[in-house]
Amino acid sequence: MKKLFAVAALSFMLAACSAQESADEMPLGDPGYEEVLMAQLLDAEPGDVITIPEGKFPITRSLSLTVDGVTIRGAGMDKSILSFKGQVSGAEGLLVTASDFTIEGLAIEDTIGDALKISEGNNITIRGVRTEWTDGYKTENGAYGIYPVQTTNVLMEDNVAIGASDAGIYVGQSANVIVRRNRAEWNVAGIEIENTVDADVYENVATNNTGGILVFNMPNLPQLGERTRVFNNRVVDNNTENFGHEGTPVASVPAGSGIVITSNDKVEVFDNEIRNNQTANIIISSVFSTNYSGLSAQPNYDPYPEGIYIYGNTLEGGGDSPDGLDLKTLKTMMFGINGSFPDVLWDGFVNPDKLVNGKLPVDQRICIEDSSVGIINVDGPNEFASPNTEDADHRCTLPKLPAIKLENADA
Repeated sequence: MKKLFAVAALSFMLAACSAQESADEMPLGDPGYEEVLMAQLLDAEPGDVITIPEGKFPITRSLSLTVDGVTIRGAGMDKSILSFKGQVSGAEGLLVTASDFTIEGLAIEDTIGDALKISEGNNITIRGVRTEWTDGYKTENGAYGIYPVQTTNVLMEDNVAIGASDAGIYVGQSANVIVRRNRAEWNVAGIEIENTVDADVYENVATNNTGGILVFNMPNLPQLGERTRVFNNRVVDNNTENFGHEGTPVASVPAGSGIVITSNDKVEVFDNEIRNNQTANIIISSVFSTNYSGLSAQPNYDPYPEGIYIYGNTLEGGGDSPDGLDLKTLKTMMFGINGSFPDVLWDGFVNPDKLVNGKLPVDQRICIEDSSVGIINVDGPNEFASPNTEDADHRCTLPKLPAIKLENADA
């Protein structure tokens, strides 16, 4: 199973790279197409299919859709390309505020801001879409590639996101979500699930990002997140320098982060291939270890990651060259110049009100099923004064979360 997935992921990556080479060579098409497309979006009615023809079309202003039940369909992410390299106005490439929406088979390149944003919709399908900033990764790029927020029943599959200065593939404040078979590369955050309830993230490739897959729970948003399964993904070599905007949540993600769980509860991480992420293959932290801990929080916000279950992963390399002076010094002191952190790095913050005889109840712990997978508690509450690798309290199991089911996500 894992070998088959690895072959499929490699084939998908090679095909996407070949597609991008073809897209780079494609000349710009008719500049008058922008007016045609804008009119189609403005005049759309429920049930319409807006077809993006083959070609690379210059777009200078943000596009928007507000009508439910519309499909936007191109000929493929390497064939139907909307190029915003000359964009002069607007905050996004395409903004959708509608439900029962499908977009598939096209590319959105070089937007000033977010490439594809979908807000407050239900029953959303994003399939075979590429978002990319073609001049390479840099802080000046748009923040988000594919960006559904405050949505319900969301399927994101077979997409490619490259070069976002925040997250390539992002789902925020949403519910009932599947993110599968995507590739995220050269973003600050490859794939980010934030303040979302009930998400399955599987069969994705996250590589060459600052952080591969992030599961966050932010303190200043109206919806809290929990219950995410991250499985059967390939999360390797996410060691790109952090080029996020200063002060944003992702700006605190260390380069070399594989899977990062911050202040989120009931998260399962299983059957992934996680390799060679130089700070740590898996990082678990509270909001207190980030640069947004001072933000105002909801009254019921829980800053502690609890009920984290890690099992069945293939873990290799990583932890050998952590980002940041404090972590570098700690690694050298505990494991030597040529040593490395264990696969799981935890900041050590726990809710003191939940301790029973000095320990968290099992259902609140970080549970690591595999005895070969180590953990380091860096003792963040005491500024790394007493780090330890004691793991007895983490050798436990938790109830498994149910699979997410969507009507538009036939297996």
